[in-house]
Amino acid sequence: MKKLRLGVLGCAGIYAGSVAPALKSSLLVEPYAVASRDIEKAQKYADAHGFTVPYGSYEALLADPNVDFVYIPLPNHLHLEYIKKAADAGKPIICEKPLGLNAKEAAEAAAYCQKREIPLMEAFMYRFHPQWVQAKELIRSGKLGELITVNGLFSYNNRDRANIRNIAAYGGGAILDIGCYTVSSARYLIGTEPVRAVCSITRDPSFKTDVLVSAILDFGGGKTAVFSVSTQISSYQRVTAIGTGGSFSIEIPFNMPDNAPGHIMLNDSDGKRLVESELANQYRLEFDGFAESLIQKVEVPTPVADAVANMAVLDALFKSAVSGGWETVQRY
Repeated sequence: MKKLRLGVLGCAGIYAGSVAPALKSSLLVEPYAVASRDIEKAQKYADAHGFTVPYGSYEALLADPNVDFVYIPLPNHLHLEYIKKAADAGKPIICEKPLGLNAKEAAEAAAYCQKREIPLMEAFMYRFHPQWVQAKELIRSGKLGELITVNGLFSYNNRDRANIRNIAAYGGGAILDIGCYTVSSARYLIGTEPVRAVCSITRDPSFKTDVLVSAILDFGGGKTAVFSVSTQISSYQRVTAIGTGGSFSIEIPFNMPDNAPGHIMLNDSDGKRLVESELANQYRLEFDGFAESLIQKVEVPTPVADAVANMAVLDALFKSAVSGGWETVQRY
């Protein structure tokens, strides 16, 4: 089978560190073109990561008829603009999370691509890992009884003023960078949408970005999710789901390495035990899953409506931090 040729907009660290190594074992995707606004930077990046063609502008890459689909790992504030440009060029799109700076932008991106019949998927790689398939199956099987609450923690320590995650104008901050994971995973496990949210935010006095966030999501019917995320404390991550008959904790829910099995600690009526998943590269599974949907001409693995719904929750969190109270999660 001929591999689909990938074009990447921007010389991003996420591609270099995670996606490029993953695609070395892909049978469906090959790196073909990379674009930067600096052609010399693009050439060096192409040489380092196996791209055939470097471009000195994003528009030049999008105009290349040999590009089968594009990956957009640009700063958050550029997502909507280049989703539209890629759609206009007829290129299917994997875009890094989040799709935009707010739900309105995410919905606009989704509608724009839908009108042009261009596949668009938000890049939540964690959902492709076997441990998350197992986690969802544990809930479906009734091992936890009725799932009541999900607790999430995700943090790292990055105080680099020049890093895009610390630049407010670029969509930096904890909620958009990692809060999106704790919200997404809670929605995925509970299987419904939260109706309201309340949130406390601490901002960096210099960066003005949110650096410590604690929140509660109310899903109705007595079901909740509680999480904290931070960009200025020790690195840590964990997701715990608790039901009427049991619980489980996912040891490394999001940044799962490909050289170790996933670990879910399950505690139910049969006792406490470790559930392991097979070794897997979640980035390769993500890109292969998207490529397979293009080849088979079926819906992308993670529907774009999920990205819009996730962004609506993030909007409610930002509103709550200002109002100091519960905010309704809007529907788009």
